[in-house]
Amino acid sequence: MLGLGWPKRITSTGGIYVQKDGKSNISDTQTATFEHDQFNCVWQHRTWGTPPDPDYPWALFIYGDKGTLKASTMRADFVPLDKNAKSIHFDCFFEREQYPEDLREKDIELNAAPATRRHMLDFLAAIEKRSRPVADIEEGHISTASCILANLAMDLGRPLAYDPKARVVTGDPEATQRLRKPYRAPWLHPAAA
Repeated sequence: MLGLGWPKRITSTGGIYVQKDGKSNISDTQTATFEHDQFNCVWQHRTWGTPPDPDYPWALFIYGDKGTLKASTMRADFVPLDKNAKSIHFDCFFEREQYPEDLREKDIELNAAPATRRHMLDFLAAIEKRSRPVADIEEGHISTASCILANLAMDLGRPLAYDPKARVVTGDPEATQRLRKPYRAPWLHPAAA
C-alpha cells in the first residue's frame, strides 16, 4: 500500500502465551517491527482479549503527519490532526443488488467480496493494458516474505536482515537455511538441482 519495498531489518517477539491447550501452532501474541528508511511499520497480533479499538477489531492503522487512517474490510475512517479539517468515513459497500449470487455463495465473507471482485477486475484490466495491477505480485511477495521473516525472527529470538537479491538472511546461515524446507526424495529444490 505504501510502496516501501523490502524492510532493512525485522524484529519480532511473541509466542503462545494464553491459548496453550489449543491445536494451533502459531503465536497467539506477536509484535513485529519492520524497519524502513522512512519509518518503522509495527504489526501487533493478539487472538485473545478485547481489541484496543472496538470499532476496528482487525484493522490497519496508519499514523501520518496529517492524521490517522483506520481501515478494515468493514469500514474506514480518516481522523485529521487539524481540528478544523473534516473527518472522512467509508462503510463497506456490499453490492447485494448487483451481485445477488454473493448471498447464495457458501462461506463467503460478504464484506470482502466487493474488494476481491475489484482486485480481480483490476487484474484483468492490467492484463489487457499490459500494466501492473494494484495488488502487484512483487508487492505481494515482499509482504508475504516479510511476514515469514517476522515469524522466523520471533522463533530464533533475534532480529533479521534479509538480502532479497542474494536471497539470504545477512550474516545468519541458520536463518537462511530455515527459509527453505527440505524436499522429499527424489525431488530437489531448483536452487540445489
